[in-house]
Formats: sequence, structure tokens, C-alpha cells
Amino acid sequence: MSTTLLAVEDHPLLRVAAFTTAFNAPLGAVSTPPAIIAALRPDAAAPLERNEEMRAAVRDMLRHGGYKPTGRGKPASEYLVRAASEGALGSINAAVDACNAVSLHSGFPISVVDLGRARAPFRIAVAPEGASYVFNVSGQEIDLAGLVCLYDADGPCGNAVRDSQRTKTNTDTERTLSVVWGCAGFEERLSETERWYRALLSEVGATTERVQTTLAA
Repeated sequence: MSTTLLAVEDHPLLRVAAFTTAFNAPLGAVSTPPAIIAALRPDAAAPLERNEEMRAAVRDMLRHGGYKPTGRGKPASEYLVRAASEGALGSINAAVDACNAVSLHSGFPISVVDLGRARAPFRIAVAPEGASYVFNVSGQEIDLAGLVCLYDADGPCGNAVRDSQRTKTNTDTERTLSVVWGCAGFEERLSETERWYRALLSEVGATTERVQTTLAA
């Protein structure tokens, strides 16, 4: 697998863990193991447990650029807690299921993009005024102003709230890039989250590789 580079704009509150995943078949032919399905329950046994301190830290990190992480703009990890509590967090595909399970229990939002639909180079930066993208098949858009985002060569494609429809996984996906949106002061928890996330993907038979991050010029 070729080395993927990720340039990260200086951000005092953001800590990032990123890695690529190569599946042994297109996602449409990959079954999600029962252990990952079980982890989509809010009361499932997990090596990490979400808490109020984590929730507040993630919101503070997102506020740094001027974004307001409330209401429909709240972090994806908070949405998962509500969906799981209502029994509405079902299986999508192995890549998304592993992501959702880890995000649900760790409290960190996670982006997953299809490397067959996204184009290098990749970077992370706060989106300017006027930036937006479509985030679902219905064509709904999210205003990205002030929100720290993952960019590929064609523009923003992911963040801690909603990922772009343009680079979401589908049945043909074979390689992905995962970005765990962590926070200053929770570095050890971020490392534990990455280890668990990659371990879950190994149960699918996938191979993961750490992404090299650099400070953006």
C-alpha cells in the first residue's frame, strides 16, 4: 500500500489519528462480524466509555475556528449516542460499522472517506466563509464556515459533524482513509481509540496502515 500523507494546519485543541484501510474485497462482499454489530449498542462492553468531559472537549475543539457545534451541527459522536439509544443505529457496511462502534464508545467523532473517490493530497484546515458541501443523497448541504475539515484535491470532504456525500463509502469501496478527530489533553485516549479501531478492522480481514501527518506550511 502506498504511503498516504496528511498535512494538518496548526490548531491548539486538535489532535488527529489517521490511518488507511485496505479490505480484501469490495465492501459489498464484506460481512460485518457479529462482535462489531454488537458494539453498536450503547450498553455493549467496550474498552472505552464516553463521558461528559469528552463531549465538552470535542465541542470546545470545534468552536476554536468559530463553528457552533450545537443542534443539527453537533458532533457526529453525539448523534450516534442518540441513534443507538433509540435503537436506530443499524449496520451499513463493515467500514462504517467499525467507525460508528468506536466513535459511539470513545466519544471521538470519526470521518471515513473512500480512497477510490477522494484524491490526494490530503490536508486538514478550518473551512473559510462560504464553504459547504452536500452530505447526503437528498442533496442537503452543511455550512462549513469555521469548522475544521479534511480536504482532498477537490475540496473539503469530511469533518467531525458530517462527511461529504462525494467521498462516502459504497458497495464498491476497497480502500478507506479514517480520521479520528481528537482533542488536546486526551492524547492517550486517542491512541487507545486508534488501537481498538484498527483491531476491529483486522477482525474483518482488513489491513491498516498509519498515515504520516505533517504540519501544514
